[in-house]
Amino acid sequence: MNRETVHVLVVEDDDVDIMAIHRAFDKRRLGNPIHVARDGIAALDMLRASAIPRPYLILLDLNMPRMSGLEFLQALRKDPRHRDAVVFVLTTSPAEQDRKAAYAWNIAGYIEKGEVGTGFVRLVDLLERYWDVVQFP
Repeated sequence: MNRETVHVLVVEDDDVDIMAIHRAFDKRRLGNPIHVARDGIAALDMLRASAIPRPYLILLDLNMPRMSGLEFLQALRKDPRHRDAVVFVLTTSPAEQDRKAAYAWNIAGYIEKGEVGTGFVRLVDLLERYWDVVQFP
């Protein structure tokens, strides 16, 4: 599978973080389609309407309005069509309870947002390596 065929769903309500993710993908010259949902409800609606083609990967913030990232994970894992989705949590929360709760919903990784810019470039580097070794469902 060509890594550029992997769609990325960014579930994030912070415009600065969304722009930083776009810039990091551009800096690494990655052509992956990026879709944005401002909260968990919008993300579930997009997935259930098949607006995000497979294969896809989700970058998920935990602290969002309407539906938190943990609530989104719970709903996602209960949905038979999307329970196998690859999810990386991308959050400002260093709380061990958040980390444990997220891993309990079978996430692929928990990444604390670092400095805007360099932190997101490191994230994209990680995703590139991940795509090189992992086969998506």
